[in-house]
Amino acid sequence: MTQRPAPSGPLDVVARLRELDARLAGTTLPLDLPGAEEARRLRRSLVDQLEDYVLPRAERLDAPLLAVVGGSTGAGKSTLVNSLVGQEVSRASAIRPTTRRPVLVHHPDDAAWFTGDRVLPGLARVQGAAPAAPYAEEDPITELGLVGADSVPRGLALLDAPDIDSVVAANRRLATQLLAAADLWIFVTTAARYADAVPWELLREAAARRVVVAVVLDRVPPGTAGEIRSDLAERLEAEGLAHAPLFVVSEQPTATAQLPAADVGPVRSWITGLAADAATRAGVARQTLSGAVAGVLSGAAHVATAARAQAEASEELHAAVVEHHAAAARAVMEATEDGTLLRGEVLARWQEFVGTGEWLRGVEAAVGRLRDRITGFLRGRPPTHERAEEAIESGLVTLVVAEVERAERETRRAWESLPGGTTALETLPARPAAEERPRLAEEVGAEVREWQRALLERVRAEGEDRRVRARMLSLGVNASGVTLMLVVFAFSGGLTGIEVGVAGGTAVVGQKVLEMVFGDQAVRDLARHAQRDLGERVERLLEEHRRPWLERVAELGVDPAGADTLHAAVEAVRSAEVGR
Repeated sequence: MTQRPAPSGPLDVVARLRELDARLAGTTLPLDLPGAEEARRLRRSLVDQLEDYVLPRAERLDAPLLAVVGGSTGAGKSTLVNSLVGQEVSRASAIRPTTRRPVLVHHPDDAAWFTGDRVLPGLARVQGAAPAAPYAEEDPITELGLVGADSVPRGLALLDAPDIDSVVAANRRLATQLLAAADLWIFVTTAARYADAVPWELLREAAARRVVVAVVLDRVPPGTAGEIRSDLAERLEAEGLAHAPLFVVSEQPTATAQLPAADVGPVRSWITGLAADAATRAGVARQTLSGAVAGVLSGAAHVATAARAQAEASEELHAAVVEHHAAAARAVMEATEDGTLLRGEVLARWQEFVGTGEWLRGVEAAVGRLRDRITGFLRGRPPTHERAEEAIESGLVTLVVAEVERAERETRRAWESLPGGTTALETLPARPAAEERPRLAEEVGAEVREWQRALLERVRAEGEDRRVRARMLSLGVNASGVTLMLVVFAFSGGLTGIEVGVAGGTAVVGQKVLEMVFGDQAVRDLARHAQRDLGERVERLLEEHRRPWLERVAELGVDPAGADTLHAAVEAVRSAEVGR
């Protein structure tokens, strides 16, 4: 057995091809967009083509040629291989499908080229042909039988592939994969089936890839060879395969293990001629490699286009989540700034707290006298500030819960209408709002109470100044805090009619009282801080609720830069001298 030589392929080209392979293998197309399934199949076939043929051949242009014998069911592929080798190396049978384990026949001195995973790395190597006991049709094909035979010329190996139109899907996939791994094809068809559609699809692909092809027309009835050969030759010329050698094998009167030497001789001479001359072998390898690389680059460009569509769809899904949750946050803050919260229960409790009539009648009075009257009123009814504070809490909770739920509904509705949204929603099942609302209300309520507590703490901190403390004692910390909450919510843009006069007017009075206690700048600072704190809490809460949506987008694994990096890898290979 000869020692396998060191790699001799152009390392820069190989490195670029490996980068392209890695980029293709890492490209994810998870969203069910138009054409996505076709792009996924194309990506898988390109990775197989690179790993099964392009990379091994680019690394070793001097490796033996791999001639794959392929064709339709019952065309006589295994019989042809056995006849070319001169012994039974691949089991032929009337039972279909016959070839369940592909068999690669090589010269013993070339064994080192095929015992490793250089070619077809996904198939385990097994010495010898397929066992007599057939596999079950549902069994996956995971093995490649290796047979050494002195009758096979050095520098070339024959591979008997499964039927390209097998009733077993795994056989069809493997047959296509093996043909893509070939330096040259020996395509076997019959006089009765040479016009079938499936073989011609693969022959067109071979022509596009500039693969060296030979066609064996098997089982030709006596007296019909000239007519059938002429028709097949015309078809080959029309498909760009005019230079493909065409061999005719006559129909045998009885089943035979090997074909007559007169029929097999021309095929054997052709492959022996290819293998005998190193320059000819190199030319075949370069021609097929160049065509295969061109096909991979064209296919990779299509995959990159699909990857870009995936990235755009993923970005739209992400943007919909951000947009609708941000809209909810804005809606909450607008409602706290335009007087909306001063409606209903909050307005009633505020009126109860301040005594609407007394507050409004005192607006035009002197500030000191107004403060005295309000202070006396507050001291007389201490429990009312608690009811007002509770009403504010309840109003805020109701508002925030409603906006969170709206954000969830609008996000789901947007995803349902966006490309790829159905895929993204698969692991985000809708949960009934009735089940979620109590938990959500408690979550929001805790945040609102914490906001109120922080506001009161800040009011208390302002009262640490000795000059403020005495004035504040007359009003009280909690009463000051409740009044400040109403000042925060008191802009009247959302109020109408009598509400403007009542709520807006009382808030003006409340602000004047707070200014007398703390000073006008301190009141403005307190109100700004309270509003900013509330906004930040609402933002954080909505961020928590949008997180599962954004995590789902991230879980899809769409690389926003994937299309660009794949295009770059394609251009890097295209600019190299591949197979030249």
